[in-house]
Amino acid sequence: MMMSLFSIFEPTSSIFSLSLNWLSTFLGLLCLPYFYWSAPSRWSLLWWNIILTLHNEFKILLGPKSFNLTIMFITLFSLIVWNNFLGLLPYVFTSSSHLVMTLSLSLPMWTAFMICGWFNHTQNMFAHLVPQGTPGVLMPFMVVIETISNIIRPGTLAVRLAANMIAGHLLLTLLGNTGPFLSYLLVLMLIFSQILLLILESAVAIIQSYVFAVLSTLYASEIH
Repeated sequence: MMMSLFSIFEPTSSIFSLSLNWLSTFLGLLCLPYFYWSAPSRWSLLWWNIILTLHNEFKILLGPKSFNLTIMFITLFSLIVWNNFLGLLPYVFTSSSHLVMTLSLSLPMWTAFMICGWFNHTQNMFAHLVPQGTPGVLMPFMVVIETISNIIRPGTLAVRLAANMIAGHLLLTLLGNTGPFLSYLLVLMLIFSQILLLILESAVAIIQSYVFAVLSTLYASEIH
């Protein structure tokens, strides 16, 4: 019996007080040997094409001498998209729907960007606080607004990802719980709508991973 609707997102499975649901975050490591030791397949070629496309796009945003940073953001995208898709499977814990997971990704990364930017590119960081062409009277207000928007960036990244993953799962759960009280015709319609929602959630899983990685790349590009 669930205490509330949001209890479907709580990590409750445990052995010796060790939560097992969070282990789903590391299940993607089991697939890494497959890409290195198996013969090329359509799925592996598709994945390498996605990685190459992301690398070229991130390289445009960060500059030609940013190979190490593009690897970091591609890894971030891979981790998030893997956890988002795992959450669509039955009885698999969706770690990306928790702020603990999303904040653990966004906050340290944003903090590292700020430390690197303010210590190595101080003038550029001050320049970002006042947009070009701002009247002198509005400059103090723009500094306050830009400072606040900069501070809330890790929170917006984390909340955007977690909220989008929770919303789809809640909708699927709400519709699924009405199944026992419907007629056969309505159940068929419900199954069809659940399949459409599952396809939509698959698209959301990819889009939100891409948005998280691209916004992180844009934040990193501002410190140069």
